Amino acid sequence: MFAGRARRRRGEMVVSTESGSVRLPRLRMRRRAVAMPAPVSPAVPAVGTTDESPPLSIPLLPGERTLARRFRFALVNACTLGSILLGLSAIFIAVQGGDVRLAAGCLIACVVFDGLDGALARKLGVASPFGAQMDSLADMCSFGLAAPVVAYAWLAGSASAMFLVPACALVAVCAAIRLARFNVSPKDGRFFCGVPTTMCAAVLAAATLISPAMLPELRVAGVALLAIAMVTSFPYAKLARLLRLPPWLLALPVIGALVDYRATFVVVVLAYLLSGPLLWLLRRHRVAA
Repeated sequence: MFAGRARRRRGEMVVSTESGSVRLPRLRMRRRAVAMPAPVSPAVPAVGTTDESPPLSIPLLPGERTLARRFRFALVNACTLGSILLGLSAIFIAVQGGDVRLAAGCLIACVVFDGLDGALARKLGVASPFGAQMDSLADMCSFGLAAPVVAYAWLAGSASAMFLVPACALVAVCAAIRLARFNVSPKDGRFFCGVPTTMCAAVLAAATLISPAMLPELRVAGVALLAIAMVTSFPYAKLARLLRLPPWLLALPVIGALVDYRATFVVVVLAYLLSGPLLWLLRRHRVAA
């Protein structure tokens, strides 16, 4: 083992020891640049390949696609398409100057088909996002467009067009807003947020059939009130909750209809429209308490 001092010269290294100096060749360490691997970018599939690209469409019926299940799915959507066709029939009858009561009857049939397709979809186990979107589009056709057209045909001969046209147009606009809001809002099993479009169309169709003894101006105001009620945030009870009311309270409209069905219809509609603000005030009072 060397013990001593080491001196460096150019090209060599001299080590001084006790017995003398020893010259050793100098080891040169060369610094070499280490090439870093280039970042690997994810492979981009070529246009037209389907290995990594997402599917361009999704199945209309999720889950098992058996023949029986497809038939049930087609049956449910046939009810939705039937609602659309009935709504168009109501428009054609109203525009061509036909019997406006027949057009109102088509709207009532639309309400029936609208409730039937949802009930069948749940009963048969074929509910799907496609069916929900189809139902929303059918509601806009039947209740957002056909209902105000029928209402316009009903009141065109008695009310001023200056007020009737904006009121009927307001029904279509508010129906579109309500349906879009309903599609993106969380669902409540007990109450509607605003009057549903189905209820609005049913009231307009029933008013056309019943023709309550009211001034034309009040009828136009009622159409506008229904439109505004659709886009409010007031809670309105669903039909299942209304049927749970005390029997004596449900018997009052029946008795009133035997006396004067036109006046009873107006009272029932006004009571339902006022129930939303009253429930809203009751909720605020409970929260404040």
